[in-house]
Amino acid sequence: MLTYIARRMLQGAVVIVLISVGTFFVIRLMPGDPTYLLLGEGEIRISQEQMEAIRARWGLDRPYHEQFFIWAWNLLRGDFGDSLIRKGIPVRQMIFEAIPVTAILNVTSLGLALLVAIPAGIIAGVRRNSTFDYGTAVGSTLGVALPNFWLALMLIVLFALYVPRWFGDLPLIGRIPPFGLKSWQGYILPVLVLTTEQMAVMTRVMRASTLEVLTQDYVRTAYAKGLPNTIVLVRHAVRNALLPVVTVIGFRIAFILSGTIVVETVFAIPGIGRLFTDSIFRLDYQVVQSLVVVLAVLVVAVNLLTDLTYAIIDPRIRIN
Repeated sequence: MLTYIARRMLQGAVVIVLISVGTFFVIRLMPGDPTYLLLGEGEIRISQEQMEAIRARWGLDRPYHEQFFIWAWNLLRGDFGDSLIRKGIPVRQMIFEAIPVTAILNVTSLGLALLVAIPAGIIAGVRRNSTFDYGTAVGSTLGVALPNFWLALMLIVLFALYVPRWFGDLPLIGRIPPFGLKSWQGYILPVLVLTTEQMAVMTRVMRASTLEVLTQDYVRTAYAKGLPNTIVLVRHAVRNALLPVVTVIGFRIAFILSGTIVVETVFAIPGIGRLFTDSIFRLDYQVVQSLVVVLAVLVVAVNLLTDLTYAIIDPRIRIN
């Protein structure tokens, strides 16, 4: 087990290094010069000497390989550098302020999706071709087919025009800082959008996995012994049927950014997704590079935890 973990961590370290190098050089191929953005509006007309001084202040006058090694060395020491555009604000502070927002959105939506999807998928698999099964199939198809941005916009219109009296002054765009007494209201619609797609996918995966497990010989043997349906499902079927769902959960957590960029942009929520897109458009090199490294570490860690979870759920899976 320890050998496996050490090997996977070594592989993860190589992946993180490659991603860091690729991100560093690719973002510098984008058109534009962050020096002009550093000046701000109304300060574009400056001398060449002033321009060179600004570039030297932020190390933009050095060769790319020198910039990379300086950034990588600082990163290893826990120093993510300062934001180019926000002029001196530490990148680590910006990331730590955005992480709780994105974490609340994703953990809450994932928890709600699992709470509904697992029972619904099991019931749909056990009662195959029933009305409930057809209903979950239609609902899951709609949940996957509806784009997040469209659903988010429709919810904003719906709650702004037709149902405000039910929810009072529900914030539709933006939110107050997290962990406040009223901050949960700002998460209702974004969480609903994220939960819809995740719930649809996990329900279908759980149903298909349940159907497959119910045809296995050990399940038939359990029924032949006269065990109650509940015992057979809980002890024999559901546990093994959860393996594909664990895989889906791992992917959802690992690729957390792809699901929140649209939602955070539409609802003007200052999370990791919106910070990432704003930094790319404004050529804020330090923020983009640091975010990619943080997310790469998250992907590597989640993939390792997913594989370890397989062995916990199903003892037949050996990790070595």
